[in-house]
This record gives sequence, structure tokens and C-alpha cells, in this order.
Amino acid sequence: MKYKIAVASTDGKVVNQHFGRAEVFYIVEADSIDTAFTYEESRKTVPVCKGQEHDETQLKAVAVMLEDCDYILVSRIGAGARAVLDQNNIEAFELPGYIEDSIRKLLAYIEVRKLLIEI
Repeated sequence: MKYKIAVASTDGKVVNQHFGRAEVFYIVEADSIDTAFTYEESRKTVPVCKGQEHDETQLKAVAVMLEDCDYILVSRIGAGARAVLDQNNIEAFELPGYIEDSIRKLLAYIEVRKLLIEI
């Protein structure tokens, strides 16, 4: 099955950004059957985290900007941001590391979860 994944990264190589501090999300399409993925585009945004403060309006705007994505990979994400993404049916995962490795871990998790749900 194919999924659209947003990746918070400073360089397009590593998942290394906190959701609220991300300036760009790399959008990839991944296939859980053959664990392959392709880069689609980059989406720039204004970081929603200003120290310990968050701009709720901007947070919701980022969620809307990513609403066509099934998952988001980040290095960290707070409970408030996770809740806003959940409201938009986007599941966030803290999976820092090389993007390719993080996507493979996510796809493996998705497949295992599907098997467990079928039981």
C-alpha cells in the first residue's frame, strides 16, 4: 500500500527537526509492499515554536498544509502538535536518523500493525 509521508529535515537526508521548529517538510511517497519511496516535493513553512510558546493558528495552518499526508516523521513533537495532527488524521512518529532508515522502520511498523489488527 502507498502512503504519503512528510519528513522534518534540515538537509533532506536526516530526520532531525522538531515538528515545531521545522522550516521545511520533505514529502515522499512510500510503498509498504516493496519498502521503496520517492521524493515528491518540499513544503516550506514558518516554524510554529518560539521558545516555549506556540502559535496555535500557525500550528493549525501547518496541519492543513500537510493534510494530504498519512504520516509525519520528526525528531521530536509535543503533545499539542500531536493532538492537532491527530485531528487532521495525520499520525506523527519520532524516528530520528537517516530518512531512508526511518521510512523503512515506519513501513515495517505499519505492516506489523495491520497484521495485529487482522488477528
